[in-house]
Amino acid sequence: MRALYTVLLYLLTPFVLLRLLWRSRELQAYRQRWGERFGFVAPPPEPIAVWVHAVSVGETLAALPLIRALVARHGEGRVWVTTTTPTGSERVRSALGAQVRHSYAPYDLPDVVARFLARVRPAKVVVMETELWPNLLRATAARGIALTIANARLSPRSLRGYSRVAGFARATLADVAHIAAQSEADAQRFRALGAPEARVSVMGNIKFDQTIPEAQLALGAWLRERCSGRPAGTRSIWIAASTHEGEDEILLAAHRELLRTDAQALLMLVPRHPQRFDAVGRLAEKSGFSVQRRSALGAPGAEGDVLTAQVLLGDSMGEMYAYFAAADVAFVGGSLVPVGGHNVLEPAALGLPVLFGPHMHNFVQARDLLLDAQGGIQISANSLPESLRVLLRDERRRHEIGDAGRRVVDANRGALQRLLQQIGEA
Repeated sequence: MRALYTVLLYLLTPFVLLRLLWRSRELQAYRQRWGERFGFVAPPPEPIAVWVHAVSVGETLAALPLIRALVARHGEGRVWVTTTTPTGSERVRSALGAQVRHSYAPYDLPDVVARFLARVRPAKVVVMETELWPNLLRATAARGIALTIANARLSPRSLRGYSRVAGFARATLADVAHIAAQSEADAQRFRALGAPEARVSVMGNIKFDQTIPEAQLALGAWLRERCSGRPAGTRSIWIAASTHEGEDEILLAAHRELLRTDAQALLMLVPRHPQRFDAVGRLAEKSGFSVQRRSALGAPGAEGDVLTAQVLLGDSMGEMYAYFAAADVAFVGGSLVPVGGHNVLEPAALGLPVLFGPHMHNFVQARDLLLDAQGGIQISANSLPESLRVLLRDERRRHEIGDAGRRVVDANRGALQRLLQQIGEA
């Protein structure tokens, strides 16, 4: 089965490159640094203690506390971080800069993986969440490099998919040194797939351990003042964060309904992917809203009038906590369309009431904890306008829900320290 998988992957490689070219029509970065994807990276001048792989923005943000802890232990330049997407790459560079070495992840082809490992020579490997690459796992095991799947999750849907090739999945998981599952349900699914019992443990979700940068809070306070005239202005502000295609129309329609009873309300609309910024901005304008771009506001200290637009387009990267800090209510995207949702713990950590749609299969544990504690509200496209209206009108209710969500986050911290102990880095 492994041989068939590898042959198919080689045959598909030209089509993968064509897909990169296709995606580069919207984001030029997809045309760049192809050599890294084939393992052609510059060997580091000193040994790499840990290689951390995170696919895109979400996994990168989740991995930041872990990466910073590893840098603190081993020193700058001794942690190698890989991503798959340009947006993930940008987050690594903006958040960590020269503290780490960074490249795109190698494709899961035997010669490519061997080339990458020969050049980077990591002592340990940590892969975030659900990246099961058979040739990579086999290559690290063959070289005696311990590989940990951190913050591991496996949805029922993924379990059904992998179960179709149960023998291959079992052999692949046998090459993993340890699986640090987010929840007992995830751990059980990994065991059902064939992971050795002794190598699976429940560590919790390290997304609970994210710290909120003070600079982001200060930027959020400035945004709030710029949008409302003063830090605690009377203007209602809600954010639709990490939105996907198919959601923006729903959110703009909800905002139109909200404006019928709250004429000064502001929607901060923040698409998940930067290549959609312009399209979403045009959509909002064509829908009849007055629109301002975050990029046009400049930085704190920049002069300008109080924002009067009905929609603020969040066309910036790395400022999500600032947007949350400026808002009264947060909706988290990828949940009104079948994407699986995004990180609802970020706004909850700031004490915001969190709204999300029915498609939350990537964040089941966080969703359930927030719902059980009444720290979050699951909505539909039809119920969103009324939920917004009620929350934005009732400050006491907002604080009750927000405080409950913040308590959920605080009560579930500690996964990072357990993970560091497991991989021998505490």
